[in-house]
Amino acid sequence: MRIRAGYQISFDCPQITPMMLVVSVHPSRAGDMLTPGVITVDPALSLSSYHDRFDNLCTRIVAPAGRTTISTSFDITDTGLPDEVNWGAEQHRVEHLPDEMLQFLLGSRYCETDRLVDTAWSLFGHVPPGWGRVAAIVEYVNKRITFNYQDARPTRTAWEGFQEQRGVCRDYAHLAVAFCRCMNIPARYCTGYLGDIGVDIVPAPGDFSAWFEAYLGGRWYTFDARHNKPRIGRILMGRGRDATDVAISTIFGPSVLSEFTVITDEIV
Repeated sequence: MRIRAGYQISFDCPQITPMMLVVSVHPSRAGDMLTPGVITVDPALSLSSYHDRFDNLCTRIVAPAGRTTISTSFDITDTGLPDEVNWGAEQHRVEHLPDEMLQFLLGSRYCETDRLVDTAWSLFGHVPPGWGRVAAIVEYVNKRITFNYQDARPTRTAWEGFQEQRGVCRDYAHLAVAFCRCMNIPARYCTGYLGDIGVDIVPAPGDFSAWFEAYLGGRWYTFDARHNKPRIGRILMGRGRDATDVAISTIFGPSVLSEFTVITDEIV
């Protein structure tokens, strides 16, 4: 299947303001791109890019005073298959994990494992290790948090999401990631495009989406605590320890988000 995706995002800055953006398709999907997905900036600015330690493609700009708009549109091919399910995937013992996985067991800015570890073991300690344990975490988080765009807050942590029982997709992902880490399952946060493909269309403005990956059976698998079902047509942009590593924009100065449009549509 083919998907057309893109965005148009504008910032109003009262002064010259450096920015770091994670708004490109992740290099792991480069071979699926049918058009290049070049980032356009208005007014025209110099852009530089680099790959961070998670191989996310990051873009740097210095926005002038006034309005700066960044945009892109691209076509990408996708298998059209839903997220893979493997109930036989086993959980690794911590001492058998590859060294590079240990960072995904640790607490991070938005995933306070120290505050949630006792709760996690009381909720999921009886569930056999492996896929079923992650599925139980996803099921619990899906029911624990009520989704509402009006409840979005960029500073909400996993602990606060657990307490407040409300939020948006990033809050579901952060809480599920934190619970997995508490249960010794490496987990990492993901962000990207996820349109209403293969499901009923939701009459809401387009947005980026957040989900997570858990390391089981020697590889990473995709899980989605907000939707709690395999979905079609995910387009990964970034992954990391939590939203700190893959913020759409990290802005080094005052600014106001004045426009935010995201599209993700199947090309029929």
